[in-house]
Amino acid sequence: MSTRPLVTAEPREVVGKSVNALRRQGLVPAVVYGHGKASQPIQLDARAFEELLRHVTRNTLVDLKVGSGRATPVLLQGIHEHPVRRQPIHVDFYVVKMTEELTVDVPIVHVGESLAAEKMGGTLLHLREHVSVRALPGDLPHSLELDISTLRDFDAVLHVRDLAVPDGVTVLTDADEPLARVQPPRVDEELAAAAEAPAEAGPGTEAGEPAAAEPDTE
Repeated sequence: MSTRPLVTAEPREVVGKSVNALRRQGLVPAVVYGHGKASQPIQLDARAFEELLRHVTRNTLVDLKVGSGRATPVLLQGIHEHPVRRQPIHVDFYVVKMTEELTVDVPIVHVGESLAAEKMGGTLLHLREHVSVRALPGDLPHSLELDISTLRDFDAVLHVRDLAVPDGVTVLTDADEPLARVQPPRVDEELAAAAEAPAEAGPGTEAGEPAAAEPDTE
């Protein structure tokens, strides 16, 4: 018996701009496609789907049951949100074969504490947010962890090869691609230069006063 989250849906007849009426009724328009299956418009209960999103993320494998049909393993491939309310307004499901590898982008999650950032006043730079991986649907990770505790100084750089990668997952992004480093605190050279500027104004002048103009000999 599958332990994957179950998503129930109904076939959708409303398409185009008319889907806004569905949203007002508490429904989320969606589509399911993949592996030779014709794209099928479906609709989900908005409240039930938002509850599901508390436990799953993009690229999560779920079982999708449309109407009275049989549940099918699908990848929660795309979640489109309202730009202001951040509520889902459209969902893409991709039909998968459990024996066929998939290539997807997964987010990088930083774990641990960087000495250079926390104790030395540096700024942690996220040089890349996602990496591309390949794995069977059942092995796809929701994210990959990057331990930043090794960033103990401003010369240290973490790369793709430093990611914690579970068995069965192949990272396709170049292993030498930099992922994170700590930028040192800014040395305010401008203030230092400004403090020295009066001394460079020339003899016989007070700090902050312009030097006397040369007499016009022409």
